[in-house]
Amino acid sequence: MQQFLGGLAVLAQWQNFAVIPLGLAIGIIVGAIPGLTSDLGLILCIPLTYGMDPTMAILMLLAIYCGGTYGGSITAILINTPGTSANAATLFDGYPMTQRGKAFKALQMALFASTIGGLISATALLFLAPPIARITLLFGPAEYFALAVFGLSVIAGVSNNSIFKGLIGACIGLFIACIGQDNISGASRFIFGQKRLMAGVDLIIALIGLFAISEIMMKSQYNTKTDHKTIAASAITKDKITRDEYRRCWKPIGIGSLIGVIIGATPGTGGGLAAFIAYNQVKQMSKHPETFGKGEIEGVAASESANNGACGATMIPMLTLGVPGDGSTAILMGAFMLHGMVPGPSLFSDQGNILYAIMLGLIVVNVFMYILGNGFTRFYAHITRIPYEVLAPIVLTFCIAGSYSTNNRVYDIYIILLVGIVAYFLRRQDFQLVPILLGIVLGPLAEKNFRRAMVISQGSPSIFFTRPISCAFIVIAFVSVVIFGIRNARSRKRAEANSKA
Repeated sequence: MQQFLGGLAVLAQWQNFAVIPLGLAIGIIVGAIPGLTSDLGLILCIPLTYGMDPTMAILMLLAIYCGGTYGGSITAILINTPGTSANAATLFDGYPMTQRGKAFKALQMALFASTIGGLISATALLFLAPPIARITLLFGPAEYFALAVFGLSVIAGVSNNSIFKGLIGACIGLFIACIGQDNISGASRFIFGQKRLMAGVDLIIALIGLFAISEIMMKSQYNTKTDHKTIAASAITKDKITRDEYRRCWKPIGIGSLIGVIIGATPGTGGGLAAFIAYNQVKQMSKHPETFGKGEIEGVAASESANNGACGATMIPMLTLGVPGDGSTAILMGAFMLHGMVPGPSLFSDQGNILYAIMLGLIVVNVFMYILGNGFTRFYAHITRIPYEVLAPIVLTFCIAGSYSTNNRVYDIYIILLVGIVAYFLRRQDFQLVPILLGIVLGPLAEKNFRRAMVISQGSPSIFFTRPISCAFIVIAFVSVVIFGIRNARSRKRAEANSKA
């Protein structure tokens, strides 16, 4: 309690409240531009914090982290291109809502769900960090593999009633994930004589190609005279979230936030995986799963609460164990050490006042994010009024600039174009792109930990079923697929009966 009160006193300095909006503005802008992730924003802004007080410096970086995670939802909703990988699940219902003229409502829900998820995550960091960290210590290679399998089970729910095409898409994603140097043996795989592919295909590069480039190509037959629709400015902000919609979304937000905290606290996962799992669980628990993927506001609520719910939780293993939860917290860990704070068990006793000020400050960051986002949401929504013939070259320019800035390689521009062309032809054949993305995200996690687990068990697959946590994940994944199969069969029978009638 003494450290808690001391943290409040440290946080109460006006300088801390001044840098938070600045960090959020930087994070939202960087997160909303495809290819410029919050990781890049953190790296670029760390030098700006050299002369700052430790509390002020970390709070500014945390604001960039949270703002970047929320900012990625803006382009995911408006132009079908997630700003960061954590917002990929927001595409399912966010962009269909924009196509139905409900962009403002989708943006409002994304902000609201992001704020609630962030607040729950920050509260968990403040009060539950030690017990949650002890649970994550139980995770080994078998548990991580089972978690990846659980994540891949989402494919059954996002394949548009064609699991076969979904599995083909997942295999394509797994193939892309295998390109480059093998993490275990060091051997090169599928590089086709191109040494520049030894580093593999970066996730954000694949995202830009899959969604942005293919979306531009899908609209290649856009007719400026017949397809452009002029939307009145007043009509954009008139369609606000109703009380009934808020009431319906509380459960998805709660489920998403809880999953975000659990997944985020598990090192090596992150908000992207949390968003996919949360979306799948909310869809399966819904009384109207057939509306998901067609502009269902509950889907936006689930995915955005989950990815922001992971933000604070990713700091739990970093602060308590010295193990970063994802790439952003690995950068934050470097910032902590730069300002004289070494993450780990001793941090709570050595610099408890500053640490509690930072954890309390994360709650303030999320409150400020809602205030700032609420003021600018109506301006984001006006992007839908820009004629597509003007918007398309702007998006393409940002995509090319973002892909180059990821690794400072011109070669990555060729990759996004190649991936985009392949994705375009797949979309023309009614393939969903999300299974491909899931394969890219979860492929390395599954492969690496499967091989490690098999080494530990001397080649026996029983390790995945004798360890309680891994067995539970595999059982849940199997049950999820079975439930989806049953629901799919029932809906098909219902559709056949209605067509006969």
